[in-house]
Order: sequence, then C-alpha cells, then structure tokens
Amino acid sequence: MKFFETSKYYSLKKSTYITLRWIGVIGQFISVNFIYFYFGFEFDFISANITILIGIITNLYLIFIYDKTQLSDRSSLIFLLIDIFQLGVLIYLTGGIVNPFVIFLIIPSVFASSNLGLRTNVLLILVTSLIIVILTFFSKDLPSPLNDHFHVSPYYYYSIPIALVIALIFLNCFAIIFGSQSRLRKEALNKMEEVMAKEHEMLSLGGQAAAAAHSLGTPLSTIKIISQELKEQFKDQKDLSQDIELLSSQVERCNQILTRLTLNPNHEDEFIDENFSFRDYLNEIVLSFKETSSKNFVLNFDQDTNLKKMTKSAEIVYGLRNFIGNANKFSFKKVFITLKSNNEKIEVIIEDDGNGYPNDILSKIGEPYLNSDNKLNDKKSGLGLGIFIGKNLLEKNFASINCRNSKTRGGAEVVISWKNEDFNKI
Repeated sequence: MKFFETSKYYSLKKSTYITLRWIGVIGQFISVNFIYFYFGFEFDFISANITILIGIITNLYLIFIYDKTQLSDRSSLIFLLIDIFQLGVLIYLTGGIVNPFVIFLIIPSVFASSNLGLRTNVLLILVTSLIIVILTFFSKDLPSPLNDHFHVSPYYYYSIPIALVIALIFLNCFAIIFGSQSRLRKEALNKMEEVMAKEHEMLSLGGQAAAAAHSLGTPLSTIKIISQELKEQFKDQKDLSQDIELLSSQVERCNQILTRLTLNPNHEDEFIDENFSFRDYLNEIVLSFKETSSKNFVLNFDQDTNLKKMTKSAEIVYGLRNFIGNANKFSFKKVFITLKSNNEKIEVIIEDDGNGYPNDILSKIGEPYLNSDNKLNDKKSGLGLGIFIGKNLLEKNFASINCRNSKTRGGAEVVISWKNEDFNKI
C-alpha cells in the first residue's frame, strides 16, 4: 500500500496555501524586524531573517515553478514540513518553548488535517511534537533584556510543551473527523449528481425515442409497401427475391421496436409533456417493482390526492423509488404505501413489515456510508447512499423527510410530506 493518498479528495488548493504562507512569512518578517529595530531587543537577527528568506524562496517556487493548481498529498507534506522546520528554527533562535509565538507551530498540521490523508497527518503530528520536545530542552535565550526577567517554576515550564502537544492532538483529531465526514458527504453528493445525470439522460432518450417512433412510422410504412411490390415483381429471381424478403422482415422488425418505444399509441407527441397526479406516479413506481418482486404492495390513497397534479420531476420520482425500493428490499412480505392530504399538506407514508432501522444508526439516518453493528440484515445492508440520495433529492424539492421505525407495522417507516404551498411550486 502506498504511503501517500492519491485520491482527488486529498489535496490542497495551491493559491489558498500560497496566500496563507505569505501571511505567515510577512507576519514573521514584521515581528522580527519590529522587535529588533523598534524595541532594540538583542537576538540572532541575521539568522532569523535568513530563516524567513527560506519561506519566501519556497513560496516563490510554488508560484513560478510548481505549475499544478492543486498540491498533492506528497507535495503538501514536503512544503508543510518545510513550514514546520522553518518556524521551529525561528522559535529556536528567539527563546524556544517560552516564546509566546510557539503556538504557531501547531498551525500547519491542523491546517492539513482536514485536507490530507490520515498517514500524512499522523506524520505531521509526530514531527511537530518532536520539534516541541526539542525546543523544550534546546534553544537560545529570549531576546535580551527579556531573558533577564523571565523566571518560572519547572512545573510551569514543562506544562507549556505538554499543553501544546495535547492541543495539537485534540485539534487534529477534531479536524480529521470532520474532514473525513465532509469528504464522504462530498463523494456521496458526487454520486448523486452522477445518478441524476444518468436519470435525466435516460428521460431525454426516452422522449426522443417516443418522438422518433411517431416520426418514423410513415416512412417505414412506405418502405414496407414498396418492398412488397418489388417482391411481387421479382418473385422469379431468387437472389433479388431473398434480398427483398430480408428487407421486408427488417422493416417489420423496426416497426415492432418502434411500437415498444411508443408509450401511448392513442395520443400524439404531447404525452411526453403530460403532467400526472401524485397517485399516478406512485402507481407507476409500484408497478415497476411488482415486475421483479414477490412482495405484496398495499396501497391506501385518499380520494382528494388524485387531483394533486405535478410537473414530471426525475428528482421526485427517483427519490420516491429509493425509499420504496428500500422498503421492498428489507420487508418480509408486505410494503404499505399511504397517500393522504388535507388543507395544509400532502403526505406519503412508506412502511414495511421487516426488522426496521437498527437502533445504533437510527439517529444518523440520512447520512452516507453508514454501517450498523446489527448483523440481522447483513446480506441486504448497503452503505446508506440510497437514503442519502433520496432524502437530498426530495428535500431539494421542498419535501420534509422523517425516517423512523413503525409502531404499527414493525418495520421501517418513512414519512415524506409537502406543505400545499410548497407542493404547488414543484
């Protein structure tokens, strides 16, 4: 296994990193020269400025020579190590662990913890901790005359590096956990975008195919008539007769294919843009599952819901399919779908008679890449992407989603609701 991560999610944006480094380098330059010239403190002024110059040179290298827009995991580690060592040398020259600016040593690793791979972060933490320990025992005195008046108990002195290392570990763990969750969510959202792009592509192809079926019907009929006449004229010539017969059979095959593509042969092309009621959408989705499932789908629709019509929406259809598909997957025998409405809202309730959501992930439902300790449905369990995608697609269309365990059916229950004023916006 390679030490460095190669994922596109583990990288630093070069322009942002360069800006932050300029802020740090300029801050160091101003601090060192202000203390030396304005306050007149005595320390190794020349070595300090040479150390700052190293930071300037490496930043110029990033600007003019490093031509990539993103710093890879490997490159990020190298430059962050340079930052840590450069700042470590500067602190060494100006008092070591008692220099109040020593807190800046933990910034590079904390900055990297939410953007780079775990192994890189661990290495940065170890290097930073090592430098803090070295600065505790080896460093030059504080700039004179500060070193004449700074005297503390050893307990206080050694508590400084301990506090820094604890802060370093805590902040990195905090950032690594949240950075990991952010990357997982980003990856799941990318998958959702891919799914919806394919869904829109299929809908577009379906509409084009339907239009093609209507448009090609007449010319194919003409070709069929002409082929039959040619077959009659050249029936005595076997070679030509066979070719014409093949042509006729292929025309017939084209007609059969186009017939299957035509979703509603009793209407003209406007069926492509027709709006359906919410009940029709649910019926279509349920019928698609009945073709491959032996489960019993129990539908309970209010009469008023038949009047609720909406523009075709791939997001809503796909979102509903995900939740109904989950109910079908995890149910034992039955899936219950209830559609009801009143003056305030319209509501879809999807229930099953399965085992329900495991208690250890119930509070996390809707997050991607969930793993339960409950192995009861281990063979059927997924990564939580279906619920994540369905929830995001429906919420994008003003829906409110509530996932819980059903008190009446024994399995999972999903309540999808729209306020009437929001539903009318769809």
